[in-house]
Amino acid sequence: MDFSERLRTIRQGKKLNQTSVGKEIGISLKQIQRYEAGESEPTLSVLIALADFFDVSLDYLVGRSDDPKRH
Repeated sequence: MDFSERLRTIRQGKKLNQTSVGKEIGISLKQIQRYEAGESEPTLSVLIALADFFDVSLDYLVGRSDDPKRH
């Protein structure tokens, strides 16, 4: 699973919409849409903000691990 799929899956699993996630981490709805569509990739600071917001590891968020726990 790549980043765009993982982001969508995590967000939907927590029953959040794209707008609320964007507001929480300080990015636009359009940018979240681009990430989930695989049209762009986030900066490291945005990746960290997303991982912190969803309380998952960076490796899990970007699809390098199936373990969401932060170690």
